[in-house]
Amino acid sequence: MTKTLLRPLAGARGRAFLGALLLAAIAAMSCVASASATPKGEFAVFSDCPVTTSSACIWAKTETGEFVVGKKTVPIEKAITLQGGLLENEETGTVTFVAAKDGNTLAKVPQKVPGGLAGFVNCTEIKGSGLLEKAERASCEAIFENGLTGVTATTELAAPASSIQISLGNLLSGKGTALQLPVKVHLENPLFGEKCYVGSNSAPIVLPLTTGTTAPPAPNKPIKGSPGKLEFNEEGNLLTISKNSLVNNSFAAPTTNGCGGIFEFLIGPIVNSSLGVPSTAGHNTAILNGTLKQAGSEVVQENE
Repeated sequence: MTKTLLRPLAGARGRAFLGALLLAAIAAMSCVASASATPKGEFAVFSDCPVTTSSACIWAKTETGEFVVGKKTVPIEKAITLQGGLLENEETGTVTFVAAKDGNTLAKVPQKVPGGLAGFVNCTEIKGSGLLEKAERASCEAIFENGLTGVTATTELAAPASSIQISLGNLLSGKGTALQLPVKVHLENPLFGEKCYVGSNSAPIVLPLTTGTTAPPAPNKPIKGSPGKLEFNEEGNLLTISKNSLVNNSFAAPTTNGCGGIFEFLIGPIVNSSLGVPSTAGHNTAILNGTLKQAGSEVVQENE
């Protein structure tokens, strides 16, 4: 039996069988290569674009800026990438944002909160000389003033990618909303627990960003964005908008939720008070400065 199995295949039947195996192997290799193919050269930034379900690929990197919620300002020191695809309905002209292939549509990049925990929570803000106030201050100091000082803030999507609204026309003209994002801000510190957020999926912070001039309620004053510099590559199939600035200072921010885990009843109010939330429209600001690239999905596939 063993000798029969090991004996080389011979004749036309054997050659046909080997040919079929070879074709199957080549087909399998082709499928693997296709599945793992990534854009090259100047199109490499679109590696996570859902080219099979979108008509265009989009990639935007926020390089600098700041996010102000209530009393706290968090500078953007680490780049944040927004990526995915755009699907246009030819009949209605509407554009739908399509999630990135790996689901990482808006990169979760922690930004350092200036001052850390000491700058974020000031126990001396608990006023009064009564027993209750003294107990609250003592609890605050025991919880927050114990050396675990690092605090980060991470902006995350608070809704499916399809809820993102983008208009290159508005971006380039400096009129109307260029990009609208529903987000929540994840505050991280060992004492805050793992689920401390400003905003949530059910009550997100909505950022209608513009490259034009804002018209916020008082006390905020108008601020101006910038469409940036428009360029095409030599073939005219890759659009780059550099040095753009998207701004908004008329959005509202809700109270925190989930801060402190089982001790949220104590930690939550302290964080809310120190952060200054809920914060009505006119007390918050978002400034996102960076670069945007767009190319057709077919072009991206051709450059894999």
